Amino acid sequence: MAVRCVAKVADAYKKDKRTQRAFKPHGSVPYDARNLTWFPQKSCVTIWTVNKRLKIPFVCGADHRALLNFQRGETDLIYRKGKWFLHTTCEVDPEKLIEAETYLGVDLGIKNIACDSEGTVYSARHLLNVRHRYRRLRKKLQAKGTKSAKRLLKKRSKRESRFASDINHCVSKKLVKRAKDSGRGLALEDLTHIRTRVTVRRKQRDQLHSWGFADLRAKIEYKAERRGVPIEFVDARYTSQQCSCCGHTSRTNRPSQSVFKCEWCGHSAHADTNAAVNIGRRASVSAPCAVCMLGAKPATTANPRF
Repeated sequence: MAVRCVAKVADAYKKDKRTQRAFKPHGSVPYDARNLTWFPQKSCVTIWTVNKRLKIPFVCGADHRALLNFQRGETDLIYRKGKWFLHTTCEVDPEKLIEAETYLGVDLGIKNIACDSEGTVYSARHLLNVRHRYRRLRKKLQAKGTKSAKRLLKKRSKRESRFASDINHCVSKKLVKRAKDSGRGLALEDLTHIRTRVTVRRKQRDQLHSWGFADLRAKIEYKAERRGVPIEFVDARYTSQQCSCCGHTSRTNRPSQSVFKCEWCGHSAHADTNAAVNIGRRASVSAPCAVCMLGAKPATTANPRF
């Protein structure tokens, strides 16, 4: 345990050696294979303590239990709100990467969490209502400032983030499964620094800054890597203003938030579905093909409008 304590302090100073680190009394305790052993089939672990080695049962889901067969490296013992948790790392070999020729485009947004190029919409109405309710409750309790109000705030902390994380898990799982079953890749918008590039009204700022697109992207990435689904990130500019039929791009093609109607060819569709089709086509054009990966020059080039 003294060796693990030294390793924890050394890891904390790897990034910056000039700043002095402070450790909480109930901070996480790192364990390795010498002082913690997993028994997934028996649902228990043996942990070394300063008195003796203890055999302690644990609870987890069926999927997590299957992953414990691939457990590698360090395990952290965490104490949080009167409960004990074990966080560990599992190394799982991903499935063979699909040689995708087409991509399932996915448009991410605030009103709709995601919308794919097949027209499936994952609405964010329930999530936005929950966020609004928690935001209003926090404002009310913070203004009150009593001990009972602070106690209630502490009790409800992290509930909103856990709810949003669960929704992103469900959406990402469905998207990866749909792409895997159809033998396609996934195409997403590159939304890096999107909050600094867009402006919204004052009433919409809380929605913009609570938008969990990065969390959803991270969940899609690791699930797709594990299932062997390739992912392409394309430029997000003008995907919502470009017509998926004729390629005409104009701001007037979006008469409302949810409606797309091309002023050139008359094509109309759900705005997010139209954007998702454009995203999927851009990924099909920019994705590296087998010829390009070998270093040869491709024989033909695709129309940049599509």
